[in-house]
Amino acid sequence: MAQRVVVTLSDDIDGGTAAETVTFALDGKSYEIDLNPSNAKKLRSALAPYMAAGRRQTNTGKHGKAPVPYRHTSLAPDPAAVRAWARSHRMEVPARGRIPKSVYEAFQEAS
Repeated sequence: MAQRVVVTLSDDIDGGTAAETVTFALDGKSYEIDLNPSNAKKLRSALAPYMAAGRRQTNTGKHGKAPVPYRHTSLAPDPAAVRAWARSHRMEVPARGRIPKSVYEAFQEAS
């Protein structure tokens, strides 16, 4: 015996039969709503002025690529290496935070 499963979408606004699922986003949250043609047209008409004035995003945060962390790419030496060198030369350097410019300069002169 064959069975047939029929899925009928109900309009989320008025409970009637829906013809389509409309996806939209607001405040960083995406929504789906099942609507009949009339209600879908009303939604699109209500949003049209805002869409026309707004900027379209091609990538929406969570669904796109993760942001790449900033990497310092200058030619400055590694702070851990500078600290180790300075300590081996009996210079005072803080365990954390900014290394004095004079220590960097001495490190570069010695290299």
